[in-house]
Amino acid sequence: MSKWKGRPESDVSSVTGYVGALSLTIMLLVILVSDVALPAAVFLLLLGTAVPMVVWDLAVGRVYRRASTGLDFSLKHSAADLRPVVVTKLLGLLATWTLLGLAYFSIRSYASKEFDFYFALLDLVLPFLIILAPPYIWWTSRHMVDPKDGLWHVGKLACLQKDQVDKAKVIDHLRAWAVKGFFLALMISFCPNIVASVIHFDLSTVFDEPGAFALFLIRLLFLYDICFGTIGYVLTLRPLDSHIRSANPFLGGWAAVLVCYPPMILMGPGGPLDYRNGGQAWTAWFDGMDGLLIIWGTAIVMLTFIYAWATVIFGIRFSNLTHRGIITNGPYRYFQHPAYFSKNVFWWLAHLPFLSTVDTTTALQNCTLLLVVNGIYYLRAKTEEHHLSGDPHYREYAAWIAENGILPRAKMRIGRCLDALQKRPTPTSGV
Repeated sequence: MSKWKGRPESDVSSVTGYVGALSLTIMLLVILVSDVALPAAVFLLLLGTAVPMVVWDLAVGRVYRRASTGLDFSLKHSAADLRPVVVTKLLGLLATWTLLGLAYFSIRSYASKEFDFYFALLDLVLPFLIILAPPYIWWTSRHMVDPKDGLWHVGKLACLQKDQVDKAKVIDHLRAWAVKGFFLALMISFCPNIVASVIHFDLSTVFDEPGAFALFLIRLLFLYDICFGTIGYVLTLRPLDSHIRSANPFLGGWAAVLVCYPPMILMGPGGPLDYRNGGQAWTAWFDGMDGLLIIWGTAIVMLTFIYAWATVIFGIRFSNLTHRGIITNGPYRYFQHPAYFSKNVFWWLAHLPFLSTVDTTTALQNCTLLLVVNGIYYLRAKTEEHHLSGDPHYREYAAWIAENGILPRAKMRIGRCLDALQKRPTPTSGV
């Protein structure tokens, strides 16, 4: 009998993510042997990874047929009924984009050069979005079970027809777009540096310097993570069943997430929770101890692999603070929060806060601060569970992982061993 028997089916096929990972690998190899400028390399990696996953989901997974999309292709609302709905939704989209534009204009951090690539890319694609939005909204609305979604209610609010507005749908719509607007800008702004760190890595040092191979693999795995994360924020579309079903409504969840990212990050260098005071790279601590360096580096690479795997397995549906389907495969069959677990252990091994070039007191302070950071991620996990628990599918998964995950199984086996030791008869010596 398989120990995974009874595991709830995942809303996302694991094959989708693996198709994307293979495509990204091929595209990266092409870029490495070609003379491609960095902006073009970023664009090709994202496009070359996303398109095969979309094709797989549509052609093989046929995700557009799922009831969770809110689409029913046997329905065809009449043009007369549909026209005012579509106009209202287009007004809602215009209002949403206007609010997002005002946020980008008003918040000073978006004026920094770190976001230049994002806004250059936005300028490039915005005309296409404007052209494609009306036919997309018309087509999806025609087949939607309930075409009067959050976008429609925002449109009604923009028309000042408050008596027809569902406040809850408006708030959830704005929360969803706040997530998309914030993280899409952030992920795309991260892409150039991470891609450059891989394609410009001095591969001649990989086998010459102990630890260099591990550092390259870590950067490579972070590249997979950031590419899949970016694609997830781009492709929030109903026909792909990758739309945002709901955004996290809990303030504590938003606070716990936002303090982990710029510009509100607390644990960054120089921040109030910076646990790196007097620290240095793990490779420096183990300089001259090649055996230990290899063992330590292998552990860090494996943690990074789990972290990247936990993003890749989402396929085109990765996103913070949202519900876009329940994942039960990949590393989620072993851990309920594999990304958070691996990320937090990674920091302990990569930064070694218990070692400091200053003094023991500083090392203790570093450890305390990192424990606080671990606590923030624990809060993220709990508020995420609270949000997703509104879906019975997630409750089913949570109950299953509570019995079948690695940690519960390890705890159970340790308990059995302790019980066996307690029941073992004590040998007596003869007189």
